[in-house]
Amino acid sequence: MEQLNLVCSPTWPLPAFDFVCRFDTRGFWRRHKRKVLVATGVLGSGYLLYKLYNAHRQRLADLETELEHEREKNDELIKAQMQAHFENIQRIADTTTLPHAMYYLSSRIAEELDLSHLTERLMQVKGQPTSQEKLELWDRLKILSFTRMVLSLWAMTILNLYIRVQVNILGRHLYIDTARELMVELCLLNCNTNLDSIILSLSSPMQLKEDADLIHRDDQQKFLASSDYLASNALPALISNIQAAATEVLNGKQLKDSFNTTVLHATIMEILEKFMSTGDPHHWVNYLMPEDARWHELATAFSNDNIPLPDVTKFDQLMLETRAVISSAEFRSVADTALRAVVDTVIEDMNAQPGGGSLKSGIQLAKVLARVAQTGPSVLEESSKFIQIILNVPQVELFFTLIYSNMKID
Repeated sequence: MEQLNLVCSPTWPLPAFDFVCRFDTRGFWRRHKRKVLVATGVLGSGYLLYKLYNAHRQRLADLETELEHEREKNDELIKAQMQAHFENIQRIADTTTLPHAMYYLSSRIAEELDLSHLTERLMQVKGQPTSQEKLELWDRLKILSFTRMVLSLWAMTILNLYIRVQVNILGRHLYIDTARELMVELCLLNCNTNLDSIILSLSSPMQLKEDADLIHRDDQQKFLASSDYLASNALPALISNIQAAATEVLNGKQLKDSFNTTVLHATIMEILEKFMSTGDPHHWVNYLMPEDARWHELATAFSNDNIPLPDVTKFDQLMLETRAVISSAEFRSVADTALRAVVDTVIEDMNAQPGGGSLKSGIQLAKVLARVAQTGPSVLEESSKFIQIILNVPQVELFFTLIYSNMKID
């Protein structure tokens, strides 16, 4: 019975079980100690690497965000500087280059198309019976009056656009070259220079250093002086071709024919279209700048990588770029739009002129000629007014913005 109680006692197996457990744990530790330590080290190292990687990734993300903000800030600064420089370029064209060119053009047209001898002779034969000479004088006055007016309209508009192409191309080159030069100098002084200081140093891009020779001043002056080519060299040929177009359009129109604003507008546009459509599609480009065989060679070399480039000066590069712009279909479209805006304004001004009846309701062509003869010189004398009208055309403003930013225009 005692033996049975001993066996059945619930307390006797526990020490043995505890001994077995302690024995098994020690055995397991002895057998797997190295594995447990290695696994623990691997897990700890992995966790540490993960934390380091996550912290590094977060720092990179913060750095990218900071750099993106810096890029946006710098982009805004650059855009603001370029916008200010662009506006300065337009102001320079309005206040210096264009007034000189228009004054010279006006004096040259007055020399080449002087109608005073015709009007004086007509005054002498006034009151006399109609004669062949009188008819011929009126016919010549009709043709030359329209020729001078259309010539003034076309030359003023196209020369204005051409000069703006020039100053925007030159301004872009000067801005980029000066910015590059300043950046190189700053980097030489301090390779860790922050981009902000470089951008801020361009706050007055038009104030070029006196010793900066990025584009030789001789090349600049020679390039801008080429705008006088129309008045100095091409004017006789231009007059001849516009006079031929006017003769063809006005042939058959009698002095007693009634002219109103609609007919006059249509007549002027027909002469312009006749002139522009005569000859080579780009024949009128040669009135603005001389045709040089060397530039054709350079243009071919630039478009073909296999042809070695000849010696290219800054002047050649500027002239090539200008010729490419004014030969483009986009320039032709802008010129047509600007011409229409100018013609519309001229018709309104002629209609407002006092005396001789109302042009809106219609008057005889003979009376219209007096207004036509006066309009030619006034277009050039009031060129600033018409230049502003041209600049107000949205297509024109966009065109010059694209030129300055060196974006594709056709």
